[in-house]
Order: sequence, then structure tokens, then C-alpha cells
Amino acid sequence: MTRNFPFSAIVGQTLLRRALLLAAVDPGIGGVLIQGPRGMAKSTVARGLADLLPGGRMVTLPLGTTEERLVGTLNLERVLKSGEVDFSPGLLHAAHEGVLYVDEVNLLPDNLVDLLLDVAASGVNRVERDGISHQHLARFVLIGTMNPDEGELRPQLLDRFGMGVRLENDLTPEERVEIVRRRLAFDGAPEAFLQSHAAAQTALGDRCRVARARLHEIPVHEAIHQGVAVRCHDANVEGVRADLVMLRAARANAAFEGNERICESDIEAVSELALAHRRQEAQPPASSPESPSRRPPPPQNEAVSTSGDMGPGVPRSVPDGAARDVADLLKKKVLVSD
Repeated sequence: MTRNFPFSAIVGQTLLRRALLLAAVDPGIGGVLIQGPRGMAKSTVARGLADLLPGGRMVTLPLGTTEERLVGTLNLERVLKSGEVDFSPGLLHAAHEGVLYVDEVNLLPDNLVDLLLDVAASGVNRVERDGISHQHLARFVLIGTMNPDEGELRPQLLDRFGMGVRLENDLTPEERVEIVRRRLAFDGAPEAFLQSHAAAQTALGDRCRVARARLHEIPVHEAIHQGVAVRCHDANVEGVRADLVMLRAARANAAFEGNERICESDIEAVSELALAHRRQEAQPPASSPESPSRRPPPPQNEAVSTSGDMGPGVPRSVPDGAARDVADLLKKKVLVSD
């Protein structure tokens, strides 16, 4: 039996761990997108989270998966013969109450990513074919990972992931030592390592379970709505998806922390998770046409000094050719007057 590295034993990556725990409390937040270089233990963290969920499983979506393999299939021939719906479940069914892990999600066809995000947000998988339909619950934590150096995700799909985390390769030497020490201990004696973290793992699982149970008891007051709206407006995000995600994540954070209501600290804890992959630079306002009186001066490299042999009466800043013509005329006038 394969043993997963316990979530409670993970070192560092505070923001990522928080995002995944909130998604475990409320899968309706809409999944977590993890961006970062290779070797950052993204899959290890995802597997560890699965052990904290009711289903306790992680389903990995391989590249090359077809839509039928993902959503399931309907046997129309049997429906026509017996009148009964014959449904063969897919990966979405297997992932119910667990984790659906998609590595290199940016390399997955857009239509499958779109479908995944729809089901992750609604918690229901609907399969339709030739007028026959079937649906089943599919509540799972969607975790998508990608290395931005290997290709970007379209902005429309990027926005549809509920929370986003960008990992940086900025571990301290002390963190690197502790990560390697724990990994070696786990690989060398997994049962003993799991036993040493069993109490912390159980406590974390219970905390998630209690938070899920009381999630909808936590009210969202008008002041919280207003504060979220201001943050999203300042980040120049498109639409209101960021507002919805931030409110749901803040509520999940309040439930996880045992708060009776959403506090400013809950908003602060989740703000960057909702905005990091949606924030846009504000566009500068269009400049109005300049009036003739405020036109900029001509470029300085077109100006010449008229001191010296140009003669008196020549303007002090004129184009080269014009300055010489004016000087010649002035010299001629001087000769004629003489």
C-alpha cells in the first residue's frame, strides 16, 4: 500500500498550504492553480491533502485523457433496449470527495480545462448524449500545476481557477536542510515517520471536518462585501469572480480558524490567493490633444547657436539651413548698404 507524505509534516510553503486547506474546507471555491519551477514538491503536497478529505483519495489526470474518460460514458444501445440509463463513470466520479490532480494543466486541451473548472465549481458532473443525460455528485479539490516557462494558460482559464499560488525558489538553507531530513526519514522508515506525525495529522483532519460542517453558519456582513470590492477594484480585475472567490475563501478561513464571523484578518489571509493570478496593471488615461499654445519645443538637435560668424540679427534657435540663409541675406544687405 502506497503511503503519502503527511500534510502536517510539510515544511514552508505557507501560502500554498493555506490555499489547499481552504479548498478542502470549501471545494466550491473552484480549485487551486500552483505555478512554479520543477522540484518544489507540488505533487507531494497534493497527495498529502487527499488524506485530510472524506474520500481520502487522489486521482491524477494524465495528459492525453479524452473527454469520455474524464466525464464518463453513456451506453445508448442499452438505453434503447431496456430503457435504463447505463453509465460508465469516469475520473470525475472517482475523484468525488478527494483530490483531482492535473499536472502541467497548461498543456491540457482548453475544452477539458474548461470542463474541469465547471464541475469543480458546481460539484456536479452532467453527461449528455443524444438527448439522454445522467448526472452525479463530483465534489473534489481541483489542483492544477504548471511551470510558466513551459507555456502559459489562457487568461480566460487562468481567471476561472479559484485561487492561485506562485511558488518561488527562495527556500532558506535551514528550510532546505529540514525538508531533506524529513524526506529521508520518511523514505527510510515510512511507518515510523507517519506514526510520529499521526497526532498532528489527525488534529488537522478534524479541524477541516469541523470547518466544513460550520461553513454556512458564518455570515457575510455588508462591511466585508465593501472591503472585498475595494480590494478587487484596486487590483483592476475583470468581472466579479475575484470578489466571489475572496468572500468564499475568507469564510472558509474564518471557519478553519474557529471564528464566528469574517474578520479583516480573514480577508488579509486570502486576498493574494484570489488576486495574484487576476491582477492587471491599470491603463494610463488617454491624453487629450495638445493645444497649439502647449506644443513641445522643437528637438534640441535641430537648434544651433547664432553667436560668432552668423552675424547680428539671426534668431538664436532656428534650423541649420534657415540660419545660413538668413545670415547670407544679412551679409548681402550689409554689402549693398555700404
